[in-house]
Amino acid sequence: MFLSRIVLRDLDSIDSPASMATSKKVVTRDEWERKLRDVKIRKEDMNRLVMNFLVTEGFVDAADKFRVESGTQPDIDLATITDRMEVKKAVQSGNVQEAIEKINDLNPTILDTNPELYFHLQQQKLIELIRAGKINEALEFAQEELAPRGEENQAFLEEIEKTVALLVFEDVKNCPYGELLDVSQRLKTASEVNAAILTSQSHEKGSKAPQSVEDVDLDSKPAERKGSISPNQ
Repeated sequence: MFLSRIVLRDLDSIDSPASMATSKKVVTRDEWERKLRDVKIRKEDMNRLVMNFLVTEGFVDAADKFRVESGTQPDIDLATITDRMEVKKAVQSGNVQEAIEKINDLNPTILDTNPELYFHLQQQKLIELIRAGKINEALEFAQEELAPRGEENQAFLEEIEKTVALLVFEDVKNCPYGELLDVSQRLKTASEVNAAILTSQSHEKGSKAPQSVEDVDLDSKPAERKGSISPNQ
C-alpha cells in the first residue's frame, strides 16, 4: 500500500500543470519562424526532397523534367512510376482484384511477404462487394477468404467483424463502421499499397515533403480527404 501511494503521488506530480509548465518551454510563432529562417539547407538536399516527393506521388513528367534541369537522379527508374500509379488508381477506383493482379505482375513477393497488406486488400474487396449490393457473394467471400485469416490473427478478426457488420444495417449511416465505405478508406488502402511497392523498389517509404510542410505550418492540420460513397455507387 505504501509503495502504491508513492507511485500514485509521483504520477500526480508528473501530470500536474505545474510540472508540465516547468518541463516545457513555450515557443512563440515569431521565434519558431526565426529559427526556421536560420536553418541552412543545402541546395542538393532540397533537390533530393523535391525529387522524392515527385517520385512518391507519381508525377512522372515533372520528375523527369526536374532531373534534367537540376541534375538530381531519382532512386528508382522513372518508368516504374506509371505501373505503380496504375495499381494505386485501381484501388482508389474500387477495382481491387485488378490491383492485386498488377501488384503480382510487378513483384509477386510483395503480397507474399506482407500478409497485412494482402489482408487489407482482401478486406477492401469485401467492402466493394458490399457497396455493390452483392450480399451473397460478399458473405461467401468473407467465409472462404477472410475467415481463415481471422482465425489466425485477432486483429484481422476484428476488422472482418467490423466489415461484415455493414451487412446488418440497411442504412449504413446508422452503422458504427460506416466509415469503411468512405473515400478515405480506399485512399488509406491505396496509400499502403503505394508504400509497399516503393519499399520493394528500395525507395524511401512515404514522401518527406508533406511532413515538412506540416512541421512548418503551425496553424494548420492535414486536411482529411473524406467523403462517403454509398452502396451501389
